[in-house]
Amino acid sequence: MQDPNEDTEWNDILRKKGILPPKETPKEDEEEELALQQQSVVKTYEDMTLEELEENEDEFSEEDEAAIEMYRQKRLAEWKATQMKNVFGEVAEISGQDYVKEVNKAGDGIWVVLHLYKQGIPLCTLINQHLSTLARKFPQTKFLKSISTTCIPNYPDRNLPTIFVYFEGEMKAQFIGPLVFGGMNLKVEELEWRLSETGAVKTDLEENPKKQIEDKLMSSIRSSLPTRKDSDSEDED
Repeated sequence: MQDPNEDTEWNDILRKKGILPPKETPKEDEEEELALQQQSVVKTYEDMTLEELEENEDEFSEEDEAAIEMYRQKRLAEWKATQMKNVFGEVAEISGQDYVKEVNKAGDGIWVVLHLYKQGIPLCTLINQHLSTLARKFPQTKFLKSISTTCIPNYPDRNLPTIFVYFEGEMKAQFIGPLVFGGMNLKVEELEWRLSETGAVKTDLEENPKKQIEDKLMSSIRSSLPTRKDSDSEDED
């Protein structure tokens, strides 16, 4: 008996005249076609927003549900990461009542820089100005300020300014008192460097700016000192 699926010229003629049914598609071709269909579905939901995925989820087959869920989670993670990167950007004022929520429960992966200050202390004012600059430069770090005694009752003024650095609710560093900051000569780059050493910010500075100032100071002192030859000639006189 003639196989209707056999590739012969006679069978092709019979197929054209409708005497034989169309040749069955081999299984491999079917699988390839199915794979192409699935790829086109993947491309469709790869390009979709989270809202569109929810609207069209009934149109996808059960086989695609796992892949769709993976893309949903991936897009959700990307969205959260983008949101987290730019949530801050300024120094927020808090009170003692906000402390636990804003500092201890800041969230996963969040660095918090808290400045305890009092009005009328020039170094506190300077540090608040520097922190405003750094908050704009590092929007992924949460910068806070609080009047010391509203945050911690009876906190001594001699400890001001004070900066506490937290990560995921745990204290990682503390800077207490004016001597730690080097007084009114404190530059914003120096404060940035100090905070970068704690991990709170990712600086693009290659070395401690304070060191550069100290090196220049030492070289100027050395150049102003009399040389050994000069001192010997003075002794002879």
